[in-house]
Order: sequence, then structure tokens, then C-alpha cells
Amino acid sequence: MPVTPFPAPRSLTTTPGGAALDAPVHVTADPDLPPQGYRLRTGPEGVTVDHRDALGLRYALGTLDQLRAGHDYTATGYDISDHPDFPVRGFLLDISRDRVPTRRTLARWIEILALARFTQLELYGEHTYAFRDHRDVWQDASPLTADDLRWLDARCAAAGIELVANQNTFGHMERFLRHPRHAHRAENPEGFERGGVHRPPSTLEPTDDNAAFATALVAEAAREVRSRRLNIGADEPFELGRGRSAERVAEQGVGEVYFSFVTRLMAPWLEAGYTVEFWADVFAGHPELMDRVPPGAVPVVWQYDGPRLLSEVIDGDTPEARTWQRLGADLDNLREGFRSRGKLLSEAGVPFWVAPGASNWNSLLGRIDNAVDNMLDAAETGRENAAQGFLLTSWGDHGHWDAPSVAYGPVVFGGAVSWSLEANRDLDIAAVLDDHVLLDEARLTGGVLMRLGRVHRDLGVPLLNASPIARALFPDPAVPLPALPAPEALDRVAVTLAACRDDLAAADPAAADGDLVRRELHHAVALAQFALDVLRARAAVTADAGSVPDADAIDPATARRLLRRIEPLLAEQRACWLLRSRPGGLDDSIRELDRLRHQLTAAAHA
Repeated sequence: MPVTPFPAPRSLTTTPGGAALDAPVHVTADPDLPPQGYRLRTGPEGVTVDHRDALGLRYALGTLDQLRAGHDYTATGYDISDHPDFPVRGFLLDISRDRVPTRRTLARWIEILALARFTQLELYGEHTYAFRDHRDVWQDASPLTADDLRWLDARCAAAGIELVANQNTFGHMERFLRHPRHAHRAENPEGFERGGVHRPPSTLEPTDDNAAFATALVAEAAREVRSRRLNIGADEPFELGRGRSAERVAEQGVGEVYFSFVTRLMAPWLEAGYTVEFWADVFAGHPELMDRVPPGAVPVVWQYDGPRLLSEVIDGDTPEARTWQRLGADLDNLREGFRSRGKLLSEAGVPFWVAPGASNWNSLLGRIDNAVDNMLDAAETGRENAAQGFLLTSWGDHGHWDAPSVAYGPVVFGGAVSWSLEANRDLDIAAVLDDHVLLDEARLTGGVLMRLGRVHRDLGVPLLNASPIARALFPDPAVPLPALPAPEALDRVAVTLAACRDDLAAADPAAADGDLVRRELHHAVALAQFALDVLRARAAVTADAGSVPDADAIDPATARRLLRRIEPLLAEQRACWLLRSRPGGLDDSIRELDRLRHQLTAAAHA
């Protein structure tokens, strides 16, 4: 049976009669092909490869390897023409929400990214780089070092991937601002209120001194890699205009103050010939600023929920939608997905990228259907509006409890649809995982990942940016669970989890991390089963109409039984973490369960 390589090419035809396994490969550079493009032909006369550039040759030879692996290779001739939809296809991995990967884990990511034809890797940074003058900030984080970055840069280059420095520079600076010697840099040194919850300071005051401070952080990482591209982040400065910059914002407007500071952050890099990525948050509310994007700057439009879920939550005027509205989310803009901002930037003639999410975070098990919908929206909008880049993001909110393998499916899908949307929109993700990533002859592990990734839907409580399972384990008073799953939904999901556990026992992934994937997914199932029991216990409490009881309302006997299960779960979480990630940040991540533990303790002694 003919082989369909991964990613599926935009053009593939077969004829009877193939090439010998040892047939010489005749290679020709063809400048008329699209960038990264190639044409591969095999048959009785041999193998020919026409390619535009080095990446085109790499992808052609990778495709040839997959064809040779097919049992019918010598009986089947192939004619394949291929090139990408997006010139830049990047993956961003969050290493600042406590989980800093080991070199072995990074090497595994490079293998998967190369398979899926990603051209760029970014490690999202806040405090997890060993900055020369900031030991107090990173000393407990097991940070990446300059030597780590040089090593990773070399490994990426060998795989046809560009390692791009990524350091946030405006919002999300909590880990610096918590230290007394940096407190003076904060917009609000005493913190701020968001969603009825007091938050520690997270935003730099937009001053020249802070711009120089942030630029120095970027420079330390950027000088260790060869790329002439970098990402300064600059997203979500929640306190801007609510503290020391209030007077300027009142006079000039928040958009003006924001973009003026971001322009200062970009200026030295643009002058040095770099391409500078930054998050395009500001343009949602201030489209008039688009004309001021300097040459060489690339706004990156992010959106992490797909159109179907957004429609379900927002159009129904649900409690979940109202929660996000109270937090300041622009629901009208969210509802448009990538399209409104993508179209505006395209019409303004501003080069931009799209950044969907892997939906691994705030979920434990993933949200694969949402990830797929989100990536399709990004790819469609990006193609329609000539976006030059597709940056798939994998975040780590609430301590990055999800295992790396939860993001494997979204990564292979994201690589495929950013390479060729129409050829890969119906990709069988489970089959790709089993055949190319996990090497599972039993063909079970890929299906387990897909079924676990749909559990959030089966619970019947649609949420933005989260699964009910994660909300149960990591309750956040600012984003409460709007409703409890129905008992029958909990029962259905319990059956799914049990079946996945059984399939994992029978799975046989031969990849180097195959046994680890099985172990971490077994543990993820156990955590999910615990979360279901927390939800059941909350549902058993008689509450006032329209309210959702917290875990501290659980009856004492049930609370005590749940408490006894926590320590074994935490022990396994620690063990799985240390097989993939560095020890720094682990204790902070484990503390994310403290709120639930405290609620259960209060209930147990009621």
C-alpha cells in the first residue's frame, strides 16, 4: 500500500514500479521552486530531488526516508511536489511557569519539531535564565545557562531549526518585582486588584530606566544564539495606568503609553538589524497604532480558544463569559478569533504572525478538539491575510502540571497545518503519534492521548482557557467553576479514564521516552480521577440555587478520604516531573494544590 508521508504533501501521485532501496539520489537545486519547496520522484529509473534551498532538500530527504520505510517502496513510484503555506513555523515552550526542561527533554522536543517541519523554537522566559547580575531572582529556579543556550542552538541548527531568544519585558515580571531591589521598577509596588483578588506587582513602570533594564535582560540571552530574530513579549501589562503611569495615561491614553514603551524596547534591536516579535494585544483596542509599527517589528496575534468554544461560551451569555468580562477580557474581540486583528493588520500593510495554542495548560489532559479548532482558525486566517509566521504556543499556567506528552498531538497537528493546511486539516493525529512519534506497534498510546484530550468536553461545562478538571484541582476565586458537571457526565468520564488506563497498560511505545509517556499519562489519569471525585463531593452538597459549592463545603468524612489521597499523588507528580524537568520550580508548582488542600482540610474539621 502506498505511503502517505507526514506531513501530507500538497501533491502526491503514484505509479506502478518503484526505485531500488539503494538507488542513487540525483539532487538538483531549482531556484524556480517556492522557498523550502521540493519535488521528489522515485521509480525504476531511480530517485530525483529538485529543491529550492537547504530546508527544501532536508524535507525532501526526510520524505524519502518515510517512503523507503514502506513495504511497497520498490513496487511503487512516487511523484511529490511540496512547499509550505507559512515561511516561519514556530513553537513556543513556556519554561517560566516553574517547569524548566532538562537537556534530554529539549532534545526530544527538537526531534518532534524537526519531524513536524517547524523552523523555529522559542523558550518563553521570565526568570529562568541565569542572568549575570540577578542570582537572587533565579537561584531557586534551576535556570538555563549560557552554555545550555549554546548547546541548544547547536542542536537546533543541526535539525534545521532556528533558536530564537524570548524574554518578556513589560508584563509578567512578578519574579523580578517581588525582590526588594527591583520593587521600585513596578507600576504598582503594592500590587493590584484583578477579578476581586489581590495580585502581586507584575508590570514594569514604562520608564527609560526600565526599558534599559529589560533590554539588558534580552541581550544576555540573545548573544548566546545565532538568530537575528528575537521576541520581547510585552504582553498583559495589567496595571498600566493604574499606578505610577496614571497621569501619563490620563493625558495620552493607555494605547499611546503602552506602544511608546514597546517602541523603546524594540528600537536598539531594530537598529542592529534584528527582526523583533511582540504580542499584538494593543491593536485590539487601539487599531490606530498599527500605522506606527516600525519596519522589522512583527506583531504576533494570539488567540487560545477556538471559534466553536468561543461561540458556545460567549453567544450564550454564560456565567463563564461574564467572569472573563469582569477580568477585563474583550469578548467581542475574542469572539472574532484571529480574523478581526488579522484583517486589520493585513489591510494596514503590517507583516504579522498568528499564534494559536496547544491547549495543554490548565487542563492536565489537554483539550485537543479546542487546540485543533484554534489552529485551523489561525492557519485559515493567516493564509487569507498573508501572515508570514505561525507560532504554536504551549503555556504552563498554574505550575505546568500537564506532562510534556500532552502537547505532542497539538504539536504534530500544528506543524502539519502550518506546512500545508488543505493537505493536513483532516490529519489522523493518533496515527501520526503512534507511527512517527511514539512508535507504538500496539497503536494505543496515540488514541489514549486523543481520548484524554476530549474529556473536558464530555464533562459538559464549557470553559475558556481551562478544563473543569484543572479548575477543580486549582481553584481560583477570580475564575470560579461556573457549574458542576452532571452526575451522568462524571460517570461517562470515569469510564473513559478507566479505559485509557487499561489501554496504557497494553500499549508498547518504543520511542526513547515511551515508558515515561506511559507513566506520566497513568499519573495524569489518576489526577483526573481524583478531580472527578472532588467534583462529585462538591455536587453532593446541597447549595443555594444558582451557586456552586467550594471544596470546603464537602462533608467531613469525604474530605478526609480525599485528603489521604493527596500525598501519594504528589509523590508521583514529583517523580514524573524530575524525569523530564529540572528540580527548581517543583516546590512552587506543587504549592498550586495548596488552595484545594486547605479547603479540604477546613471541610474535614468542620
